[in-house]
Amino acid sequence: MTVISNSSNSQEDPLLPWLWSVRKELDILKLNPDSDTNLKTITEECIVKFKDDLRYRNDIRFLKIWLLYGDAVQDLESVFTVLEEDKICLSKSLLYIAYANYLEVKGKLVEADSIYRLGISRNAEPLQELKQVHLDFIQRWSDVVNGSKIDNDEPVKLPMKCINPWASSTISNLLKEINPRMLKYKGYRMLKKNISTKQKLSSLLKNSRNKSVDIGGDKYLIKGCSGQGGFAEVFKACVNSDPNETVALKIQTPAFPWEFYMYRALDMRISEERSSFALAHKVYIYSDYSILICDYLDHGTLQDAINSYVVLKKTLEEELCMYYCIEMLHMLEILHKVGIIHGDFKPDNLLIRYAQNDLTEEDFCGRTGCWRDQGLCLIDWGRGIDLRLFPDGTQFKGDCRTSGFRCVEMQENRPWTFQVDLYGLCVNVHMMLFGSYMAIEKKVSKDGSYLYQPKSAFKRYWNVELWKNLFTKLLNIHPGEDHLKLLRNLRESFEGCMTSNPNLIKKLKPLLLKQRNSLCA
Repeated sequence: MTVISNSSNSQEDPLLPWLWSVRKELDILKLNPDSDTNLKTITEECIVKFKDDLRYRNDIRFLKIWLLYGDAVQDLESVFTVLEEDKICLSKSLLYIAYANYLEVKGKLVEADSIYRLGISRNAEPLQELKQVHLDFIQRWSDVVNGSKIDNDEPVKLPMKCINPWASSTISNLLKEINPRMLKYKGYRMLKKNISTKQKLSSLLKNSRNKSVDIGGDKYLIKGCSGQGGFAEVFKACVNSDPNETVALKIQTPAFPWEFYMYRALDMRISEERSSFALAHKVYIYSDYSILICDYLDHGTLQDAINSYVVLKKTLEEELCMYYCIEMLHMLEILHKVGIIHGDFKPDNLLIRYAQNDLTEEDFCGRTGCWRDQGLCLIDWGRGIDLRLFPDGTQFKGDCRTSGFRCVEMQENRPWTFQVDLYGLCVNVHMMLFGSYMAIEKKVSKDGSYLYQPKSAFKRYWNVELWKNLFTKLLNIHPGEDHLKLLRNLRESFEGCMTSNPNLIKKLKPLLLKQRNSLCA
């Protein structure tokens, strides 16, 4: 790699002596590839010295120094992430070509394709060269997979298939694979004899208010229907007529054991923060329907809280918005760390939890004391995705078809993974702040790249930079970016804002009490 030019004076161009040193080391390697060199040390020191120097923000020579360092430490992924975050040389096609090559060597073809497309969308120069290298990449792998050439007049498509995690065939194949494990799960009950058809069972439960019904040998006192959807109905019931043991009976047709599997995956992977995610006790699997037995929480949902303000033509106070934003960031941080995607992250599926005792300001930051019992609880795991059941690097296609919650990748027919949850979080926050679903627009930034932003204007008296940063980061996350680190940083920024201003926590406590009195009345 050529990294040096003699056209500049070292006093006018302080990068020049470093380039000479790098060329010297490269000459040594050229003569003897096995030689020990100081290339890693020199490039690292050069990066530290000039990283914040605006003169080299878009200098191809400085980019090559970064890439040499990435080669030396064998971690181009981290280098790309830093360059993205600091907006260094994002207009240079070499950045995307080098990183895509790195991903291709590792067999991450979908991610490599995404990086090429990212550079093209930013009009990285020289653009024609980038497009040609991308076409060569597609041609190369098309030959391997299909044994045929690509017509240059046709749109370039990656011949590698993404998986629709919600397709019935995908779920069916996964269930076949994990069925031996599921049979051993506590609470898994496969019953040969039906109570009745699902339609008759639904009618039976609806007409059995305050009557006891036998399901799989267990007695449930039906208290009424608490929810209904296209494929499921939920009933409130008491186990063995005990009012202190209230559960939800979720009837689904056809039988759907997948959701029970997701609950058991949560049990096995999450311990300390398990109360932030709903619990399932049993599932009864019949031939044409299933009945899932879950905890029943009657404190309302985040959607109920939002609606209670909307009917008054108001929106949630910023303190409440910040608190629930912290809760959701923390939830996704926990989930994604253990390889689980919720897939339907919306206010209807976020139940509100309330602490039994008084909340103290001192315990807020560490989520200790009664704050551990306060917050949100994520329910409805029918669209849950367990990444551990798929090969490393798998990306998904498929549309959630939930109006207002289709992530950018779904809207543009691009592969996605965690973005489905991150976008859901943004919509939830937008609904709290503005009382409406989020509409986004695509804007051109100063470096020529595109950024997605909400169309709604923030109020001047809000913590505007905090909210802008949240939406900008989560709506524009790129392949290879460490999104767990991003979630943590965002959460800590909101926590820091609240703890640095004790008045915010003081205001939050009575707002939560008022909300509880309103929703639980």
